[in-house]
Amino acid sequence: MNELRFDGRAVIITGAGRGVGRNHALLLAARGARVVVADHGGELDGRGSSAEPAAQVVAEIAAAGGEAVACNASVADEAGAATIVQTALDTFGRIDVVINNAGISDPGWFDDLSLEQFRRMLDVHYLGTVYVLKAAWPHMRAAGYGRIVNTCSEAMGGIHPLMTSYGAAKGAVLGLTRTLSCESEKDGIRVNALAPRANTRLSDPAVLSQVFDVSMDDAKAMIAPFAPELVSPAAAFLAHETCELNGVVLVAGGGQVQRLALMASPGITREHLTPEDVAANAETIADLSGAQLLAGL
Repeated sequence: MNELRFDGRAVIITGAGRGVGRNHALLLAARGARVVVADHGGELDGRGSSAEPAAQVVAEIAAAGGEAVACNASVADEAGAATIVQTALDTFGRIDVVINNAGISDPGWFDDLSLEQFRRMLDVHYLGTVYVLKAAWPHMRAAGYGRIVNTCSEAMGGIHPLMTSYGAAKGAVLGLTRTLSCESEKDGIRVNALAPRANTRLSDPAVLSQVFDVSMDDAKAMIAPFAPELVSPAAAFLAHETCELNGVVLVAGGGQVQRLALMASPGITREHLTPEDVAANAETIADLSGAQLLAGL
């Protein structure tokens, strides 16, 4: 198979100053992409700002012979998101790919999380994705081409506690990805999502120890196989012109790539359904044997 190249393509990657986003930027730049390295440089919980992370990645790309420009704007700010898109247009004259990767983490029990913490998660993960796409979308439509990769998470499936704010925000990204994919195909745009499994700030052993209620040593062993660079090949495929998937979520990490999808069980059908019918057949309804993708998926 020919190498998947991005020569001549302009790519926006948010949250590209560290972790998974940094590796996305390095990989795509190495394959010819001209990259906007967008990163607000905030703390793990979203507070603060620094231009240094994005600048460092741009320097790495330049040292390797690639082309990139830094943008320190925040995706959580509508004007900031527009600045990120404008940076691509001003520098490269086009937008071909948007990888929405910016994210924060602030785990806690539902009882203890403030409404402000929920808002901050939605502002960065969900509205940040919306703001960037709203600014980029008209340019992609006008070009009749685009590849969008939104970052979601397995946490949206409720697989562990302390993640109600984070998981809910990522669930909103899934809903946006799925519904936007229903509108995008006619314009030559493909919209997919990626759920990373990666050893980054968001999966710091101290955080994992708290979330999974395990020792620090066990948390370190748990995350060790998941180097962030092993996520980026899946992102690169979803971002490539040959990718015809649309509305699909890939889970990637540790060298493994899987599809995550919404399924529906065969369930039951009754002409005159009663609450008692549901109660009497609860196990049958919950049984996923023979489950199929939901219509349209």
